[in-house]
Amino acid sequence: MSTPGRIRVAPWSPASTREEARAYVESRLALFATLMFWIFWILVAFLYGMYTIWPYVRPSNVGFVFQTALVGQMTFAAIWYFALRRRQLSLEWLYRIDAFCVIVIGLEMGVSAYAQAELHAAIYSAFIWHSFTIMGRTLIVPSSGKRTAVVTAISFVPLEVAAIALGVWHPSKLDVPGGALVIGTAVYSGVAVWLATTGSRLIYGLRRQVSEAMQLGQYTLEVKIGEGGMGTVYRARHAMLRRPTAIKLLPPERHEASSFKRFEREVQHMSQLSHPNTVAIFDYGRSVDGVFYYAMEYLDGIDLERLVRTHGAQPPARVAHILAQVCGSLAEAHGLGLTHRDVKPANVILCQRGGHADIAMVVDFGLVKEVARLDDDTRTAAIAGTPAYMSPEAITDPTQVGPASDLYSLGALGYFLLTATRVFEGKTAMHVCAQHVTDPPVPPSQRVATPISADLEALILRCLAKEPAARPASARALRAALKALPLYADWDELQAQAWWDVFATARAAATAGPSAPPLTITREFASLTDRELTPRDDEPAAGQATETGQLR
Repeated sequence: MSTPGRIRVAPWSPASTREEARAYVESRLALFATLMFWIFWILVAFLYGMYTIWPYVRPSNVGFVFQTALVGQMTFAAIWYFALRRRQLSLEWLYRIDAFCVIVIGLEMGVSAYAQAELHAAIYSAFIWHSFTIMGRTLIVPSSGKRTAVVTAISFVPLEVAAIALGVWHPSKLDVPGGALVIGTAVYSGVAVWLATTGSRLIYGLRRQVSEAMQLGQYTLEVKIGEGGMGTVYRARHAMLRRPTAIKLLPPERHEASSFKRFEREVQHMSQLSHPNTVAIFDYGRSVDGVFYYAMEYLDGIDLERLVRTHGAQPPARVAHILAQVCGSLAEAHGLGLTHRDVKPANVILCQRGGHADIAMVVDFGLVKEVARLDDDTRTAAIAGTPAYMSPEAITDPTQVGPASDLYSLGALGYFLLTATRVFEGKTAMHVCAQHVTDPPVPPSQRVATPISADLEALILRCLAKEPAARPASARALRAALKALPLYADWDELQAQAWWDVFATARAAATAGPSAPPLTITREFASLTDRELTPRDDEPAAGQATETGQLR
């Protein structure tokens, strides 16, 4: 699933360009240098404390040891600050810095071991600390097994030289024969290099496998943004076009013939739709290991479910605008003989597009039914949809679901936007379904204290009629009726943009980090509109409200 160019650049990272690979290595080296800086301070502090408490074990060259450690610390600080923070080095130079750091640490350990010859444990302590170094590098810095073997083997040479020098010039200061020390150091170093090499090879391979698993043709998966009955959705990027994309995958557990057939039909249906309020399909394919996927435009916004849960009931004029846009999307689908069957707040994303704010996008035609042709997997008695937004006929006879069913669901969606409550609530899905079939809905105006236009309420209740024939004649007719409402003019581009400006500010503050104070959207729009647009006082912080790129 990966591209040859990616593998050549950085098979161990989700990088599709050399610059991304460079940035990844740079971040890993910066972390490694930072850790080594503080680890060596711990070592120096330990030695200083030991020689202070037990001065009789202090070697005569202890000043030289501390001077060497100081030089090493200054080297790490310089590498982190000047090379890794202030400059953008090439991959080749970053690899050289990686090798330099490890070899310098080995040199320091070798010098320290020899300089503290009077302390019998010095050579062993130096070996242990250097082993910590190479194992830490193995875990942090991406490297092939071959490269790790070469770099770490060279880094152990100073320790082996120190062992030889101690055996030749200071044999009386050793607690083992000089030959045993030299051979033992070589054996231990060899084992350490072997372990580091094996670890790098395994981690390198795992990184490569994970990176390749996140690659679908020209698309690189970045983060999961949603999951539904027919698949999982990831934010992704295209290797060449660099445009934000959402990728929907058919989960492995759904890999049976009927699921593939339905998934393909979903893509085929959605690819026929070109309305500006319907999510666009870019691409479709099947990976080499059999994963079905399709690519669609990435919507950076907030779904209506989260909008209401966070900001409360919406102004009636705004609701009319949102419903009219959804009607436009449904009208095109109905004109092509398609029924969505799962119109609900979570399947409508509110976003900004092309310089315009408050654009409603309909997503997830996963339950779409083609009226003109019923396949075996659509001619089913199983209830398909979300109980809170299902029409009576979808519950009593799913084969009778049609465009009027979508209008019922749209009425339930509008009801939710106006009141922040569902049309019917119940402890079980069965109870909710029974109410849809038998109970008349409570008028929205009786659910909230704020006034709701009688004309808008009448349209919502018409959509919620039990009999399909009593609902608006079509999505197109409903759209025209919504746009003809006097209150439709009460929500304009200026107000929409003002809301999104505050929303963007709150979202930016929420993602700036834990130091940023939580914000709530409490700005007053009195200068823009007579209607109250301020969210409820008890709403959560905006940082809890924004979930971008939602596709379910």
